[in-house]
Amino acid sequence: MTDLEPPKGQALPVKPLMARATPTPEQLLTPPTYANPDRIDELMKKSTPRQSDPFDLPPPTGQAPTLPVEELNNETTNQVGPATPQ
Repeated sequence: MTDLEPPKGQALPVKPLMARATPTPEQLLTPPTYANPDRIDELMKKSTPRQSDPFDLPPPTGQAPTLPVEELNNETTNQVGPATPQ
């Protein structure tokens, strides 16, 4: 096994804009600490019920909802007429 090197004729990636130096291949391959967070083994000290989820809706019935008769008679459109009467 050998050290990793860029392919022949190609260079390492360019230096990031805010970086002080170009990262080495080892630095590029090392995952940051936030990529592997520590495990929290804190036991629950007190059992509390979950809050209800306002978005937990029942599944749809598969039928389109029907409109009341009043709304069917008063249909409105998005069409705009002339600004002044003609």
